[in-house]
Amino acid sequence: MKIEVNDPACVGSGQCALVAEDLFDQDDDGIVVLLRDHAGPEHQDAARRAAALCPARAITLSD
Repeated sequence: MKIEVNDPACVGSGQCALVAEDLFDQDDDGIVVLLRDHAGPEHQDAARRAAALCPARAITLSD
């Protein structure tokens, strides 16, 4: 699964980093930092949850 983030859209809520800490982090300003641009099978559920919880819809997933 490919993961993309729209940095300018990020509002810094941090939900992605909370539910998928292996895939996402936040910079000093609270903006999303993508740690991996692909989620293996073991991280796909967390990636989907992070995308669903993002209030700005800044995370896009594709197969």
